[in-house]
Amino acid sequence: MTVREVCEVLERLAPPSLAYSWDRAGLAIGEPSQEVKGVLAALSVTRETFAAAKRAKANQIVSHHPLIWEPMRALRTDDPHTALCLELAHAGVSCYSAHTNLDVVPGGVNAVLAERLGLTALKSLLDVPHAMQVKLVTFVPESHLPAVRDAVCDAGAGIIGDYTHCTFSAAGTGTFLPGEKASPFSGKKHQVNEEPERRFEVLVPSGRLSDALRALLQAHPYEEPAYDVVPLQGVDPAVSLGLRGELPKPITLGAFAAQVRMNLDVSHVRVVGDLKHKVRHVAVLGGAGGSEAAHIPGGVDVLVTGDVDYHDALAAQERGLAIVDAGHVGTEKWIVPALVRRLRGVFPKLRMVSHTERDPFRIVVK
Repeated sequence: MTVREVCEVLERLAPPSLAYSWDRAGLAIGEPSQEVKGVLAALSVTRETFAAAKRAKANQIVSHHPLIWEPMRALRTDDPHTALCLELAHAGVSCYSAHTNLDVVPGGVNAVLAERLGLTALKSLLDVPHAMQVKLVTFVPESHLPAVRDAVCDAGAGIIGDYTHCTFSAAGTGTFLPGEKASPFSGKKHQVNEEPERRFEVLVPSGRLSDALRALLQAHPYEEPAYDVVPLQGVDPAVSLGLRGELPKPITLGAFAAQVRMNLDVSHVRVVGDLKHKVRHVAVLGGAGGSEAAHIPGGVDVLVTGDVDYHDALAAQERGLAIVDAGHVGTEKWIVPALVRRLRGVFPKLRMVSHTERDPFRIVVK
């Protein structure tokens, strides 16, 4: 097992192209070809995380938060963070992060958060402008159409809502003239051949395009298959910043806040809104989602997020939007065991552990 193989599994879950432009997700430390002896999953890479990795004999750390945010202008060991990075590199511990790309994908941070809170009827919350779709068009002999269709769709294409393998095909005729060095699937060299074909079309999320093309080329019988990639205007509806869903029945904001505290296993929550007001329609946005409160669509009663500041709280209050702030760690930490489950499903023999990060904040009430 190599670092590259572990990264590829995570990138199939959360394609790097879906990360926001300011993000620093990806492999921050390590050699892609290095053998992986054990993986530790964590929310952040801290000195405590490093110590946990050493105890577990894990030489790859998979985190949600990137290890390196700003360019390092000097490698001074009197800077604690730089020293940590150098120690990780010296110990041969690679560090890979899936950050905003893991926030917006199906099955990512917000899906896990919504599941913890028992939400149903989940829908997208906020569009991700850079999560565009393309239309992939190719031409294939009818005998190989099912194989090409299944390969491309299994790679993440052809998903519309709750439907998969959504494609279109139409009959046509292709022409080609093989050269001397060609090895045509059908037809004769040095003459124009006509081949009955099917025009095959499918929608592909931009983040899955490379996987879809790889699958197409592997399944297609032609030596040189022709294909078009057509950019589209609409964003991928399956990719969303946050999710919205419903509680089984309306409950008071106070009772819901207590449920959030218990289900997310946090010491406290902060609440904006009337505790006696009934809520049912819930939006979740893991991490620091307070700045998005002004963009939450109508029909949402309460937003569960973290790191809400004073002005965002006032703006939400004026809109009549309740907020339950369960903290940055509280709303994101549940993705860590989910990543472990994902990797164990692919690498069942690989040693894998998770590290629970301690919230740096403490509440003093006396």
